[in-house]
Amino acid sequence: MRDLTRLLRPRSIAVLGSGWAANVIEQCQRMGFDGLVWPVHPTRAEIAGVPCFPALTDLPAPPDAAFVGVNRHATLDVVAELAAMKAGGAICFASGWREAGETGLQEALVSNAGPMPVLGPNCYGLINYLDGALLWPDQHGGRRVAKGVALLSQSSNIVINLTMQARGLPVAYVACLGNAAQVGLAELAGALLADERVTALGLYIEGLADAPAFAALAEAARAAGKGIVAIKAGKTEAARDAAASHTASLAGGGAASSACLRQAGVAEVNTPSELLEALKILHLHGPGLGRRLCSLSCSGGEAGLAADLAAPFGLAFPPPSEAQRARLSGILGPLVTIANPLDYHTFIWGDGPRTTEVFTTMLSSYDAGMFIIDPPRPDRCDPSSFEPALEAIIAAGQATGKPAFPVASMPENFDEARAIALMGRGIAPLMGLETALAALRAAQTGPGRAGWRPWLPCARSRPLTLLPEGAAKALLARAGVAVPRGVSAPDLPSLRPLAQSLTPPLALKGLGFAHKTEAGAVRLNLPSLQGQAPMPGATGYLAEEMVSGALAELLIGARRDLVYGATLTLGFGGVTAELLNDTATLVLPVTADEISAALRGLRLWPLLDGYRGRARADVAAVVRVALALQALLEGDAALEEIEINPLMVRESGAIAVDAVIWKEEP
Repeated sequence: MRDLTRLLRPRSIAVLGSGWAANVIEQCQRMGFDGLVWPVHPTRAEIAGVPCFPALTDLPAPPDAAFVGVNRHATLDVVAELAAMKAGGAICFASGWREAGETGLQEALVSNAGPMPVLGPNCYGLINYLDGALLWPDQHGGRRVAKGVALLSQSSNIVINLTMQARGLPVAYVACLGNAAQVGLAELAGALLADERVTALGLYIEGLADAPAFAALAEAARAAGKGIVAIKAGKTEAARDAAASHTASLAGGGAASSACLRQAGVAEVNTPSELLEALKILHLHGPGLGRRLCSLSCSGGEAGLAADLAAPFGLAFPPPSEAQRARLSGILGPLVTIANPLDYHTFIWGDGPRTTEVFTTMLSSYDAGMFIIDPPRPDRCDPSSFEPALEAIIAAGQATGKPAFPVASMPENFDEARAIALMGRGIAPLMGLETALAALRAAQTGPGRAGWRPWLPCARSRPLTLLPEGAAKALLARAGVAVPRGVSAPDLPSLRPLAQSLTPPLALKGLGFAHKTEAGAVRLNLPSLQGQAPMPGATGYLAEEMVSGALAELLIGARRDLVYGATLTLGFGGVTAELLNDTATLVLPVTADEISAALRGLRLWPLLDGYRGRARADVAAVVRVALALQALLEGDAALEEIEINPLMVRESGAIAVDAVIWKEEP
């Protein structure tokens, strides 16, 4: 592992280039960097008022960090020279590498760098707000801080926009990865989190090059009490081979990336605003916010809005205890209905001690509380009447030791000065009610399973082939998965005598199709095969005994993934699998408990669990089938995908009625 300390916390910075170099020097000056800045230029006497050195060899010492703002071809020579003089690291700003098809040029850059850390190429740079060190060629919206969160992005523009936030979030570092030719996301993130002044990490991710390393990073961060929250871009892209199976379709669209983040214990959000608000919570309170929330407001409208908006995020507000009800009623009087969310009315407005008692009493039995409050804009109004309520929120948090969040229903209703002041007192103001709810849900993300790492992806050098269904089911049967009794033959005349050993009703299937129903290659409830016509395009035929007594039809699919190793998809299936879209995706490896939890999370789970007096399905059998598919993929690298759809789940047992298996050709 490379040591990035000198690059991230430099005491000397070499700056190469002209216009971009001037910007870097000016940003260091504006931020009060008290280290050494050395412009390097062969013909200029000074840049931004700082005397230039003609060449790197003229520097008084090897620089801790270098901003290389020259063209891509010159960058190769500069990086080689920096590495030879044992510089601490370099930012390679120029574009035109692998992203432009110049793969060989990028490989040469990595070779020239050797062990010296390099960020980029095609990289905007790095900001250290803790020490005032900027290898950054543009404007930004940050300020010096003593501690704060780190922002790491695979998009320069996104992270530039994040620095312009006016939400009171203290930012310690901003870093861009560019093409990540050498230093990758997990390595850079780990180096940022290793700084004890960094409290949490926010990520904008476009792709993960090393999912196991990312999972290790997340586990180490959690162990250090530092949370990670991420935006994962590109979730609307169709998965590879999406037309080949239901599993590919249902596991695509970001399902695998979200599963990996969740299983690694990384919170996922959808918008930059949610990212910033979640980071405020993690900065002050760390990861793993409790799930028991209370909500207080002085308006029934706000209480109702909080309850309505919380539902899509899976947030609920448990009712107060009887002791809380009695105490709150004694303070608020008989006209106030004690509930959660609580509309405490305005009878106590302006009465600091009574407001503090109400807020403290309510918060005491919950893990955290949100207090909806929108101070008037200070430029046109007088917000002083809101100060007692704000102070009561702070006091309630201090008295209970529980996180207390002032929540403005609209983000502009907390100005930046107020937000900074509240953060300084250990209170995270959350801006925008819906955004606040998303941030609270993200902060509740649990830890990943200790030691969990995704499998490494399998490289394919040969085409895939579809196993005949008979062979596919034989493979499943050897793995312990129950399948119907059946016989197969290359044509119907050969199949008819074999099928006489089966007990009707029968199912007749044409082979050679990934989706038999769509191809018209399935005929059900047949008393015999007499009179059955051939199926156009079939490469063979399979006759099976029909399965009866099923309580549900499920889909279970396991498939390789180019990024995350392999995934497992569970859900309600049959011919309406995509229409129902009631599935859960996990990244392998998984345990029986994790599979059971995923099944319980399905919308139609009650149908498996005895809904309205129905018999309970044998969920344990479903779990065993899923584990069998995992074992098959783990034991045979040639297997690409296994899909059972449907798996007929009965009160006792589960039978794989249809199976699709893709395998690399030998």
